[in-house]
Amino acid sequence: MRTTVHEKLKHGRIAGDPECGPLCGCFEVIGPNGHWLRIICSGEDGSGWEHVSVSTKRRAPNWAEMSFVKDLFFEPHETVVQYHPPKTLHVNIHPYCLHMWRCTGGPFPMPPIFMV
Repeated sequence: MRTTVHEKLKHGRIAGDPECGPLCGCFEVIGPNGHWLRIICSGEDGSGWEHVSVSTKRRAPNWAEMSFVKDLFFEPHETVVQYHPPKTLHVNIHPYCLHMWRCTGGPFPMPPIFMV
């Protein structure tokens, strides 16, 4: 995760304590398509994972919006993932919210490059 706040986030914090980390909290920013995005970042909390959620009011975020947020919160060389858990473990608190996760415990496994 980035260690500094991206310029596009500097005036978008609407909640959170910067003392918990520069990127922890809730932000609202205009995305690449001109739509407002609400972003919640929990950062690394000792669990071995960094987490960012992205939502809009009327639909799930699209690929361009998720990529935009990935670039705001994570370094270019970092791998983040979106999970599709088994139905028995699925939790849906907000119908238009997607999540990005980064494992902080070491290199994240990836498929062979020709499959990506």
